[in-house]
Amino acid sequence: MSPVPVLECEGLTKSFGARLAVDGVGFKIAEGEVYGLLGPNGAGKTTTMKMVCGLLEPDKGTISVAGRQAIGNLEVKALIGYVPQDVALYPDLTARENLEFLARLYKLGRRTVAARVAEALELTDLTERRDDRIDSYSGGMKRRLNIAAGLLNHPKLLVLDEPTVGVDPQSRHAILERVQAFGREGLAVVYTTHYMEEAERVCDRVGIIDQDHLIAEGTRRELVAQLGEQDRIELNAAGDLEALAKACRAVEGVTNVATADNGVQIVASEGRHLLPALLEAADAAGIAVTSVEVVEPDLEAVFLHLTGTALRE
Repeated sequence: MSPVPVLECEGLTKSFGARLAVDGVGFKIAEGEVYGLLGPNGAGKTTTMKMVCGLLEPDKGTISVAGRQAIGNLEVKALIGYVPQDVALYPDLTARENLEFLARLYKLGRRTVAARVAEALELTDLTERRDDRIDSYSGGMKRRLNIAAGLLNHPKLLVLDEPTVGVDPQSRHAILERVQAFGREGLAVVYTTHYMEEAERVCDRVGIIDQDHLIAEGTRRELVAQLGEQDRIELNAAGDLEALAKACRAVEGVTNVATADNGVQIVASEGRHLLPALLEAADAAGIAVTSVEVVEPDLEAVFLHLTGTALRE
């Protein structure tokens, strides 16, 4: 008998007036698994997470946590640690005061509160700054304390909604290392992001969500396998990028082309062999290509292959 998933969602649907925000999303997460929900801003990630955490009630669908029906069940909420996209802390309190206040909301005893706060500070490497006010913290430190707050109840499921937005590279690295450790320690984690490299680094499995739908799911290897022997080619260029994209689409062997910030991204079979034809097409279109990079298949290429567009902010 397979173990009961820590989280199981089926057919989650949510509308706000006439706008459909999430449409039939479903996935499962096992103990010790880091599951990435990858997609652009506005794809439905945060709405999905708010339904999982009981902050929004779905119009349709089911949610269970540790085998227990979750919708409308206050006891199940105690099994979830939620780290929202926005930092949810009191800036005029110290880190320790913030965590002590939040821990008391779980109706824990005084000794338990002290132990949980010390543990959460240690896990996020903030013990030495525990008595400093939050308004003196850097953005990365605030993000780490936000995660500490989500650990106070010893959750079975930790939900991290875009936890690295706006932080410096060093803080991002620290957060990603901690997330990987959570999985190794047996915690089930949902990690939403629009950063491909984060999903590839920390997630055991990834669900790709775009325009309200979950359009693909699997390990990195399983998702990349959908591309077969195709590569992702980046052409940086100056000039009319739409004209460049049109010219590249006409080259035999090209599967998808999308414009990016400074050029186009191409998915193609045997990309290196197509480079002369692509450069010739660009030249014929009057476009000056400034640099070329051929990248082995990755999640960026999968997203482009599935949606026909590059992952957008």
